[in-house]
Amino acid sequence: MKKPMDRQQVDAELQQIMELRHPEPHRVLGIHPDGDAMVIRAFRPDAAAIHVLPEFGGRVPMTHRLGGVYEARLNGKTNTFNYLIEVEYPGNKTFTLRDPYSFLPTLGDIDLHLAGEGRHEEVWKRMGAHPVHHNGISGVAFAVWAPTAAGVSVVGDFNSWDGRLHAMRRMGSSGIWELFIPEVGEGTRYKFEIRPGHGGRLLKSDPYAFRTEVPPATASVVHDLNHFQWTDEPWMAARRGTNVDHAPWSVYEVHLASWRRVVEDGDRSLTYREMATALADYVKQMGFTHVELMPVSEHPFGGSWGYQVGNYYAPTARFGHPDDFRYLVNYLHEQGIGVLLDWVPGHFPRDAHALGQFDGTALYEHADPRQGTQPDWGTYVFNFGRNEVRNFLIANALFWLEEYHIDGLRVDAVASMLYLDYSRKHGEWVPNRWGGRENEEAISFLRELNDTVRRKFPGAVMIAEESTAWPKVSQPTQEGGLGFHFKWNMGWMHDTLTYYSKDPIYRQHHHNQLTFGLLYAFSEHFVLPLSHDEVVHGKGSLFGKMPGDNWQKRANLRALLAWMWAHPGKKLLFMGGEFGQPAEWNNDRSLDWHLLGEPGHAGIQAMMKDLNKLYRSHPALYDADSEPFGFQWLQPDAAAANVFAFVRRSRQPGGHVVCIANLSPVTREGYRVGFPRHGSYVELLNTDASDYGGSGIGNMGRIHTEPHGWDGQESSATLTLPPLSVVWFTPG
Repeated sequence: MKKPMDRQQVDAELQQIMELRHPEPHRVLGIHPDGDAMVIRAFRPDAAAIHVLPEFGGRVPMTHRLGGVYEARLNGKTNTFNYLIEVEYPGNKTFTLRDPYSFLPTLGDIDLHLAGEGRHEEVWKRMGAHPVHHNGISGVAFAVWAPTAAGVSVVGDFNSWDGRLHAMRRMGSSGIWELFIPEVGEGTRYKFEIRPGHGGRLLKSDPYAFRTEVPPATASVVHDLNHFQWTDEPWMAARRGTNVDHAPWSVYEVHLASWRRVVEDGDRSLTYREMATALADYVKQMGFTHVELMPVSEHPFGGSWGYQVGNYYAPTARFGHPDDFRYLVNYLHEQGIGVLLDWVPGHFPRDAHALGQFDGTALYEHADPRQGTQPDWGTYVFNFGRNEVRNFLIANALFWLEEYHIDGLRVDAVASMLYLDYSRKHGEWVPNRWGGRENEEAISFLRELNDTVRRKFPGAVMIAEESTAWPKVSQPTQEGGLGFHFKWNMGWMHDTLTYYSKDPIYRQHHHNQLTFGLLYAFSEHFVLPLSHDEVVHGKGSLFGKMPGDNWQKRANLRALLAWMWAHPGKKLLFMGGEFGQPAEWNNDRSLDWHLLGEPGHAGIQAMMKDLNKLYRSHPALYDADSEPFGFQWLQPDAAAANVFAFVRRSRQPGGHVVCIANLSPVTREGYRVGFPRHGSYVELLNTDASDYGGSGIGNMGRIHTEPHGWDGQESSATLTLPPLSVVWFTPG
């Protein structure tokens, strides 16, 4: 006769169950051998009665043993078997269900080992909530990392949000808690109830949730990633073979909530599916190569524009279901348009349901506020030195590239990650081991991130918003760089907007603000950004920054855009800039699309279409963006005339475009400029064309150079330079 389990020991463990602090509730709940019998225990503290329904038949009553724990002993049974439990509550409410404590773990040792080492590149496929079939039974496998918690439960619609009913088990020393709950399905709302070691209770959304409720509600929602059928393989295959350095990049930056709203339906935002056709049609019509979406990951406060992320693995529910967002990406790809996402790994908000103090301790963030808080934004800073945190973030980048076919990530606020003293006063930061200000853990994280993306997703790009002179941001890590593909050229942006905002009478004194950028233009692989940050918080719109009356503002803006599109570097323009929206951007209202009924704004838009068409059809404007031979000054020092002239050269023999800017308000007749070759040149673009709302002054569409040396060239021509204009010429 086998000896039964020690009753005192079992009661001690059951006491832990009742206090919701047992690390392995499966050890005493569920089905277990006990002497010459099998014993089944269930913790249902509000039940009036419980019966066991074994697979071989019968209905066995359970006896209340201790504090809501019920027990049934089946003598003569020596092997485990399947069963149901029938729970009766007061008022004759009866539920029949499978016992979650009768199932083995859904996580294996390899998953736990890789997660602990920070090397689980597909950790999202194991953590969080996953609809699965386990031992032939459908349900959801839940897993969450909470290493210092005394206990963790899954709560949700299926258990009346009662943390006593589905306590999870801790998987060894990994800090991961796991539970398979049978007969729970997709669409179920849930959270994790975490009981810190120091007492109390925290109700947290799932860090790995694929779907959430619509804010301001904060529950996670069970979602199966495997339903959507992609049809964008031609795009994905072509992307894998593209050298992004030599490709045209004309990026349209979009804030989904305010690009275009449905005024007749309560001024609501477009859904993902509505956005798909509307945005794709517009971007295709305008000729942009990519869209860049401001952060899509779920965020509690819409006014943060998505830059304070609450759920890194879930597209915001404000605009629809996760598969609706996939539809948007898929449709854009089918229309030949790339999709970039803003991604925010530098900091996260303090909202009670989110990552902060997740298990009652500084888990995802540093414990020391000098390292773990960001004073500018009132947020927490990730602990980049912790394996599990690095894994969470790197896997998240891979998640968007794999599961949503995103073509690249623009990494927000990289400078705030690189510098320990970023926006901190003396004494408010902790130096590194060498006494310096460089964040070695963040540097290591960024290099690992970029190397991993390059290895796993050829053709996908990583773009740094980095606002300092940190060296080699866009150089490979094996050459001492950070490994990004591109860096936003913030210096170019500030200098250029400062110059264009000046009244032309003063521009000669700021001439170097347009020439200085060419001294470092090839030190990195740059994106030229005129982003949302430049048209908000009292900065005014691009149109509003321009000096003069409305005619001059439009002329200056057209010249700015044509200057930018001819300048070395990939291009990014925030929505509204393409038609000269006068009002500063407001995230709660639509762009002023009605302005396209006015010839002046329609003219800016028409020119923008032509800019993109010409840009994409002339490799000289893009295929040597990062190489010095792709650019040559003709007239860098004509400050008194407010004139600039340069050549863009292609990697293809003989291909070039000459760009000439007259940024004074006077027409310059008979103005001589050097040209690389003798012969005929076509006037590709004239921003002063009457079709664009200009005065129509120009060179009749074509010029002929003469063998008269000028500007270091063997040939030259005398031109008419319209006021406040940019003109482009190419051989033809």
